Amino acid sequence: MDVDKAVIARLKKEGKNFEILVDGDSAIKFNEENSSVSIDDVLVTDDIFSDVKKGTHASEADLKNLFKTINKKDVAKIIIKDGDIQITTEHKNKIIEEKRKRIINFIHRNAIDSKTGLPHPLQRIENAMNEAKVNVTYTKSVESQVQDVIKLLRPLIPIKFEVRELSIKIQPQFIGGAFHILKSFGKLLKEDYSNDGSLIAVLEIPAGIQEELFDKLNGLTHGQVIIDIINKK
Repeated sequence: MDVDKAVIARLKKEGKNFEILVDGDSAIKFNEENSSVSIDDVLVTDDIFSDVKKGTHASEADLKNLFKTINKKDVAKIIIKDGDIQITTEHKNKIIEEKRKRIINFIHRNAIDSKTGLPHPLQRIENAMNEAKVNVTYTKSVESQVQDVIKLLRPLIPIKFEVRELSIKIQPQFIGGAFHILKSFGKLLKEDYSNDGSLIAVLEIPAGIQEELFDKLNGLTHGQVIIDIINKK
């Protein structure tokens, strides 16, 4: 990455500044749970500064005293995790909006209306988030924010997470196309074949995407599919 396009990640410890140069997008993704981004993807240089703009490096004594290590990559990880990434307000807002949409979609696909058993429409979830004044954080992953969002939404809309096991019977001529659909929607727990060659599968899916699955399978089989809910948890 071009150093001129790098941003500063900064952490203050016991009155001392520690700064590094990073790729802003990669640094934010690095903070997410189960991130595949490595520290090498994030760092523009391995240097630890007390002031990047002046080119003043942090002393090894300060690193050892305050971070308990002089390994620069280990120090950088702490700065990225606990410090502030100096991206622009416009950039922050763009990330927040993208994560907000992902949170709404996650709830729509994985949760249901606890009264009707049906998924909440996207607009209903968005309206409830606006009413609850949900603040999405750009530095945290979608997954880590969902449970906090759900707590704020529960007083406004009946909502719960549910996983369903479905028994699905597909006629032989549609099996090839059906396997791709089944595996893309959930976890295939079991597959058997009846005497006429039909596939009888047991699929585990988030309850919120059941209708979408039904539509896909009905479209593939021209309505010649048998689906039963055999378990809810």
